[in-house]
This record gives sequence, C-alpha cells and structure tokens, in this order.
Amino acid sequence: MAAENRNFIFFFPDEMRAESLSCYGHPLVKTPNFDRLAHEGVRFEQCHVQHTVCSPSRCSLMTGWYPHTAGHRTLWHLLRPHEPSLFRYLKQAGYRIEWFGKNDLYSTEYFRELGCDFSTTGKSTLTDSNPSDSFVRENTFDPEDPAYYSFLFEPKGGSGTETAVKVQKATQFLRSQDAKEQPFFLYLPTAMPHPPYAAPEPFHNMYDPDELPELRPPVAGKPGFYEKIRSYRRLDQLPGDVLKKIQAVYLGMISHVDFWLGELMNALEESGLADSTTIIVSSDHGDWAGDYGLVEKWPSGLDDTLTRVPLLVRSPGCTASHIVKEQVELFDIMATVLDMAGIEAKHNHFARSLVPQLHGQPGDPSRAVFAEGGYDLREEHCFEGRPDRMFDGFFRDEKHIYYPKGKLQQDYPESVCRASMIRTQDYKLVRRTADLSELYDLRRDPRELNNVYGHTSYRTIQAELESQLLDWFIHTADVVPMDEDPRGFPKASRERSRSL
Repeated sequence: MAAENRNFIFFFPDEMRAESLSCYGHPLVKTPNFDRLAHEGVRFEQCHVQHTVCSPSRCSLMTGWYPHTAGHRTLWHLLRPHEPSLFRYLKQAGYRIEWFGKNDLYSTEYFRELGCDFSTTGKSTLTDSNPSDSFVRENTFDPEDPAYYSFLFEPKGGSGTETAVKVQKATQFLRSQDAKEQPFFLYLPTAMPHPPYAAPEPFHNMYDPDELPELRPPVAGKPGFYEKIRSYRRLDQLPGDVLKKIQAVYLGMISHVDFWLGELMNALEESGLADSTTIIVSSDHGDWAGDYGLVEKWPSGLDDTLTRVPLLVRSPGCTASHIVKEQVELFDIMATVLDMAGIEAKHNHFARSLVPQLHGQPGDPSRAVFAEGGYDLREEHCFEGRPDRMFDGFFRDEKHIYYPKGKLQQDYPESVCRASMIRTQDYKLVRRTADLSELYDLRRDPRELNNVYGHTSYRTIQAELESQLLDWFIHTADVVPMDEDPRGFPKASRERSRSL
C-alpha cells in the first residue's frame, strides 16, 4: 500500500465529537462532505482519544505513547527534541510538512527542527483572506447574566473564520507546483468547533434547538466536578433552551467545518493528486455542548462525548464504505501513516497500524481502549488558574470566559484529580484517586447516565476491569530505548586512565 500513497492530508478540527456527525448517526446535522468521505473510504465507529485536553491528546497522537508514559498530561508540556514523533520520521524520510493551524503540540525548538516557526505557522507567501471579512465571536450577555460563562457567543463580522483561512491556504498549496515536487503531509489542526459557540451565518442558526434529540440530563452519581462546573459557570441557573441552543450552534459549527472539508476535497480533485493522496479526518477530543448541563470539557472528564471522535480515512486502494465497529485509539494514526509510508518506527510505542482495516478487515473485538487525565495534588505546576501560569490573564480577569475554570481548579484541586479509563465494547470503568469512580454498562446505558460503580451486581465486572487497568499501567509505565549504550568505559578511555 505504501507505493500508492505518496501524500497525506490530515484534517484535524478541534473538539469535534463523533456522535454529532451525520455519518455517525446524528439525525439532524448536515455533514455531506464527512458523509462522502465515509462512503468513499473507511469509517471507524469507535475511535477514542488518550486524553480529553488538546495538548496531551496531540502528544499521544504523534508519539504512540499514553499521556502518563512521558508525562504529557497538561496544556503546558509539549513534545521536546529528545522525544520521537511522526513528523520527525516523515521529515527524515523526505516528506514536506505543510502546517496550517494551531500548535498545542511541539516545543519551540522541536517546532523549528521541523522547518517551522511559531511566527509563521499557517502563514505563507500565499494571499491571505480579506481582513475585512474576518469572523468575530462576541459575548453579548451581561456579566451578571447566568449565560455569561456559557460560551454561547454571537457571530459578528464576516465569514472568514480561522478554519476558512487555513483551508484556503491549504487549497492554494494543493494547486501549487510545490505540492508536486516531493511527497507531502498536509496538516490542518483547525480551531472550530472549539468553543466559544458561534459560527457565521447561515450556520449559526442552521438548526432549530426544539428539533434536537434530547440532551443528556444532569444526573446523580457523577463525580463532584460535574456539579461544581455547573455552579462555577452558573449553568445550573440557565433555562433549558439555552443549553439546547448551545448544542444547536455546535452542530452549526460542525456544518461550517464540513463545508470547508468539501472545499479541501474539491481542491485535491482539481490538483490531480487525489489518486496518490490519503485523507484522514479526526479530532483531538469532543465537547459536552450542553449534555449533562455542561459546556466545553474538563481535564479529567472521560465521557464518550469527550473521548469518542470521528476517524475517517480515504486512501488509494482502500475498501470503500467499510465500517470498523471494533474499538481503536487515536494514536493508531501514527502507526498507520508510518506503515503506509513504508517508514519503520525507531522507538518503542503502543499504537497499532490500521492498514488491514483499510483493506476491509475487521478490528480486534477484544481490544480495550484507554484514556486518562487530571493531576496529583503535589503537581501544583500542572493546574490551570495559577497566577504565574502561561495565559494567566485568562484566569485573573473575572470577565474572561475561562475565569471560572481556573478558579475551580484552584479552589478544589481534587476536582481535577488523576483519572484513568478502560473501555471495552460492553463496559466503561473510570478509576479516580479522589471523588467518585465510575462504571457504566454500555449495553444498557450507552448515554452513561447510571453509574453502577460499587454495585453488588457488577462486582465481578468491576474487579476484572480494574485488574485490566492495573495490567495496562504496568505494561505502559515506561518505554525502553531501542538503541544501546556501551557498558563500562570505551577502550580509549581505559587506556587514558591507565596513563594518569
């Protein structure tokens, strides 16, 4: 398969959950281009991320390591030059890396090693969009209004969203001579549908909140941070129609993303490179978007709304319309791309190549997937909301939309305690170091509304899952380097020491 796949496009919208796409079963949302990709390629029904925060999830994606393996569990600790990554392998193999979008992945030094610079990411000599058409999101609620911290904003200005601008740059690259000169990996980590919730028209008001499926309600038996988030953001004071509007706008944002995916696919067809290019679509994690009475996400939140993301792959020679029902993990993308490019990984990792599934094979029905998050109390440097933290202005300003999040973590650090998830096709267990642990019978309770952790009737299942979780930690606690160091002193050093 490697010989057929000269190029890769990785379209990676931020915070886009799987269940909110039409090809994943949503009855209302319009996503014709995602649907087209699923029809022409392979759809992975159950792809789960390794962390529900941007940076840790992306670090896992690029390394094939779980967040705890090398300590990538925060927004502030990115990949550093001593660590392996997919892009380094591709760069060393002669691939051109074209990057249009946010970072949240590489440290400054590593970023520059790849031929990039923070000041120019997503910029080029190509023509920028008209600045007068720039899209702006505005919080129109009064600070005293319970909806002020809900992330529900109003669209202002034109239609030139960050997604539109980055995709336009990508399409210009695809139409350029540069795209034909060497194999490329085109990376598009775009921002939308990350909140605030707002989209240019007609997308902002595309969906009627009253026609939406019922949101998951706030329920008892959840960890304490659910209630605390609702309280700190005053979401518990909102009328239900605001939460439904939030989800309706979130769907509109996804339809906006879908439109620009269509433009990207059209440009690929026009470039003449479609027959030698693999398109991969996924996301770093999901979003509550009103479910459970919540918005955005939480560093130790591990609901399917946050961990389950789309994974669509269209590749030359793949089995069109194939659906892989078995579970996979987001970082499998790394192993899959290396396999397709004919590149051997030189580091120890846990990702699996999905190339057999692209040729129509099923996945592994016994495979469990894992995710994790949160911090220990001793890790003060990890928590959001510290006044000396990067982006501290977000948290000192009471009018900033992220102020409640940082304040909650500082007031109640146990609300973001360490948490680890094991998910089989039938059950999900989340073990927490503080607060409530969780267990869901996904066959009877796919919306995760009834926490049965500690229930007598699930004692055996709980024990088996906790044993598997412990085994997983043992197996993934570290990675031994593939190369070796000489024991003792080299010969020249021994001779030099005798002469002293």
